[in-house]
Amino acid sequence: MLFFIAMTVRDALNQAMDEEMKRDDRVFLLGEEVAQYDGAYKVSKGLWKKWGDDRIIDTPITEMGFAGIAVGAAFAGLRPICEFMTFNFSMQAIDQIINSAAKTYYMSAGRVSVPIVFRGPNGAAAGVAAQHSQDFSAWFAHCPGLKVLAPYSAEDAKGLLKAAIRDDNPAVCLVILVILPTMSSLNLGIGAEIAAQVMESNAFNFLDAPLLRVTGVDVPMPYTHILEQAALPTVEHVVSTCKKSLNL
Repeated sequence: MLFFIAMTVRDALNQAMDEEMKRDDRVFLLGEEVAQYDGAYKVSKGLWKKWGDDRIIDTPITEMGFAGIAVGAAFAGLRPICEFMTFNFSMQAIDQIINSAAKTYYMSAGRVSVPIVFRGPNGAAAGVAAQHSQDFSAWFAHCPGLKVLAPYSAEDAKGLLKAAIRDDNPAVCLVILVILPTMSSLNLGIGAEIAAQVMESNAFNFLDAPLLRVTGVDVPMPYTHILEQAALPTVEHVVSTCKKSLNL
């Protein structure tokens, strides 16, 4: 008989890191407020008390600095999990992610592996305005050398994070703060790439109607609640798009 346990995505991520730290003493977590504060969104709750300062490391507010430390640790054979409080702040460390982590295996002719996971919340939240509401999944997916994960369910979150930690290549694990249809803009989202691949494959012959996308508006995220809601996809948008596809 199978038993299922209800679990939040937050707890699934926490459990994945805890289990992998138990399995492999090379795994450690570093980032802003991940230790004594249990993480900005409590994803690392209890891990510092269990694993201590050597495995759960609080860093200064310097994304370029601690991302570089994490990449260097991966070069040396450790398996760091580098947490950004929000992926909006990962832009401060973009050179470490794109040029140091993603390209080293290729540029070393396969001699240097980079087993690192960059993780953190991604996408729109509520009332945090333009600089804290961006979706970077399409950005990172367009960088050769990175594996990009965007789990929706707790099951996916735990399984994908564990697989990423065990992988010898760099991975970016993006967990959206608000579960909505694709929150990227119409022109830049992952949905555009999926649509293109479907249209270019044999699957095109099985379509009964053209692909339609439900996305956010192509504007910086407004701070005002009314405008914020107008910029994000809603249930009404999904329903109206389905009706359009069905010619209803």
